[in-house]
Amino acid sequence: MLPRSLNREFAFIINDVARMLKTYADHKAGQFGATRAQWAVLVRLDRFEGLKQSELAEMLDLQPITLTRLLDRLCDNGLIERRSDPNDRRAKRLFLTAAARPLLERLGELGEDMMNVTLAGVSRESVERIVGELAVVKENLRQAIAQRSAPAAAEGQRYG
Repeated sequence: MLPRSLNREFAFIINDVARMLKTYADHKAGQFGATRAQWAVLVRLDRFEGLKQSELAEMLDLQPITLTRLLDRLCDNGLIERRSDPNDRRAKRLFLTAAARPLLERLGELGEDMMNVTLAGVSRESVERIVGELAVVKENLRQAIAQRSAPAAAEGQRYG
């Protein structure tokens, strides 16, 4: 058996918390006839309206076909619309409809309630500190991934 490692425990607990938060969000979003994945799409479009489908797929770490199914359902429900990209005939840009706004408000309130339950017993100062430290961890990971991708891209250019 491997000796306990604080670094490994950190990774395990982050993974467990993320998985459990997703499960809880799926359960709660169902109250509004939505899924966590649909909720994530709506929130991203609220923040970055006019994204291309490919940009949104990358942002949400979803396969394009998976995202297409989500978008089809959201379009069918009148919550988003696809518009042609004036600069690229093949691309579609995504926009929220007026019907999405009230749902987003309710989901936002639901998210606040969820996080109040989730963070019960944790002080505001601790939450601020954790958020700041996790932002550093996220940036470290972003840089590590970018460094890993850079040599592969350079090789492709050299031999491509």
